[in-house]
Amino acid sequence: MSDVRVIIQRDSEREERVVTTGTTAAELFAGERAVIAARVAGELKDLSYALSDGDEVEGVEISSEDGLNILRHSTAHVMAQAVQELFPEAKLGIGPPVKDGFYYDFDVEKPFTPEDLKAIEKKMQEIQKRGQRFSRRVVTDEAAREELAGEPYKLELIGLKGSASSDDGADVEVGAGELTIYDNLDAKTGELCWKDLCRGPHLPTTRNIPAFKLMRNAAAYWRGSEKNPMLQRIYGTAWPTKDELKAHLEFLAEAEKRDHRKLGSELDLFSIPEQIGSGLAVFHPKGGIIRRVMEDYSRKRHEEAGYEFVYTPHATKGKLFETSGHLDWYADGMYPPMQLDEGVDYYLKPMNCPMHNLIFDARGRSYRELPLRLFEFGTVYRYEKSGVVHGLTRARGFTQDDAHIYCTREQMSEELDKLLTFVLELLRDYGLTDFYLELSTKDPEKFVGSDEAWEEATETLRQVAEKQGLPLVPDPGGAAFYGPKISVQAKDAIGRTWQMSTIQLDFNLPERFDLEYTSADGSKQRPVMIHRALFGSIERFFAVLLEHYAGAFPAWLAPVQALGIPIGDAHVEYLEKFAAAARKQGLRVEVDSSSDRMQKKIRNAQKQKVPFMVIAGDEDMSNGSVSFRYRDGSQENGIPFDEAIAKIQKVVEERAQV
Repeated sequence: MSDVRVIIQRDSEREERVVTTGTTAAELFAGERAVIAARVAGELKDLSYALSDGDEVEGVEISSEDGLNILRHSTAHVMAQAVQELFPEAKLGIGPPVKDGFYYDFDVEKPFTPEDLKAIEKKMQEIQKRGQRFSRRVVTDEAAREELAGEPYKLELIGLKGSASSDDGADVEVGAGELTIYDNLDAKTGELCWKDLCRGPHLPTTRNIPAFKLMRNAAAYWRGSEKNPMLQRIYGTAWPTKDELKAHLEFLAEAEKRDHRKLGSELDLFSIPEQIGSGLAVFHPKGGIIRRVMEDYSRKRHEEAGYEFVYTPHATKGKLFETSGHLDWYADGMYPPMQLDEGVDYYLKPMNCPMHNLIFDARGRSYRELPLRLFEFGTVYRYEKSGVVHGLTRARGFTQDDAHIYCTREQMSEELDKLLTFVLELLRDYGLTDFYLELSTKDPEKFVGSDEAWEEATETLRQVAEKQGLPLVPDPGGAAFYGPKISVQAKDAIGRTWQMSTIQLDFNLPERFDLEYTSADGSKQRPVMIHRALFGSIERFFAVLLEHYAGAFPAWLAPVQALGIPIGDAHVEYLEKFAAAARKQGLRVEVDSSSDRMQKKIRNAQKQKVPFMVIAGDEDMSNGSVSFRYRDGSQENGIPFDEAIAKIQKVVEERAQV
């Protein structure tokens, strides 16, 4: 047998090894139990891959991003096999890995029940213990159609070979190259147990699946289109160890406790009435207080930073969005037009920027006015599909804290630097401190303007981002059609990442709107435009903070900052005086004068997550003092009346958490 020379790549180290012809990647990494696949010349392969002369091979560990995807996609296959063993009439859709798990879509007569999911999970455990081998087999299109004649959705995917999309997961089944089927083979006899159209790669055997759990089921349109049949989707999760699975489930339980929709109802902050419509929220009085405080503080900081406030209408003639390009590039995200004024199309605005351009262009501008910073709390409307609308975080109507800065090219870099610093400082004031930055670059299929302008804008943003000393992550093709952007990504209290502020550099809209200013030499020049949403949307930022704090807002944001709790009826009047004096200092203080017993009042205040419970009895009245009880149950007694008010005031002013 002839020798084969291969290069094993481990991080930055390269090891040359000579093996015999027919040696597989599994044999190359024998003894390395964490390695479940191989990357050969940049392409993922099963461990059963036979090595060729000159191959550069890297082991793929199960805990790596690629390894997790392979684990989860293999587990999706096991789930599909279990479903078809229990429900033989089920037709297979698509089963891709997704963040933290996987799903598989099925065409079945009735939706799956919780009992069905338990039975499917039990069957999966049986398949996992059997140690069935995942075996790759190349097939022709014709042979695949013949083998999968009873699977109509798979037949459709075969026809997509070479054009399958990652958006709906079809690319995990068919790619641009050869067509393959994966057989699940009995570990002892080699007999076929099940098969599926798939690109792979997969784990060597089902026994390599360490830990998994089925989570839930939901309805989903085939390939995400409302024009297609409705299928049943089962979601699951899989992890390299049982401990990691347990930690993930605990994380999900904590996230569920923090769900802003649940907290919004429990704390009486907001609702999304069915009578108004999906994705359209109303804020209740307590939620309104939080929102107003958020907005007021933001206004104050913007005024200090030299912004000017503007206001624009909610609807406009369609011609404006033709000029901006939104009707060319963003029509799917806009509400349908209303026909007014003898057939003129009017649209609810999805963006504020075109109207701000009209404000800039309302009169002649001089270089002395630049940078001109226009700011608006502007409500916009975007038609999100019902399947993606999610509470306040993905809504159809929301208010952006939207700013557009017009500056000269010479001012551009300094202005962006100041702007990003301002954004990060303001987010820190609201209690978010763990950030990284993302640089979104041109989508080659969806952009306006010259390549040169894009390159200049992208490089300028890159330099500005790097000055912050934060991690900078590329987002290729993620920019809007008019320019690249920096996104501030923030981690919350339980480690989830949220996209917060966006800063977009735009040479194109000033061109489309023919915006000009008069320079120092009297010539007409084109301004550079910077788009900036700091919160993204007030509603979404409200939801992020609600989940970050689990409803226990710091006192400066809390709707009720202190609640007076009398030990008995005789102490109500004393606490009312305390509340009145505190309110004169601008504090939000109430007194619970209900007929409930004191302990129930304390429990109610804890459920409402009030920062300060102010308790008073006979001794407090005699001494002119009060006692504080905090959200964690700790207590501070005998605080003089005025000192107690000053203490609450100090915590509010310092935006501290108690």
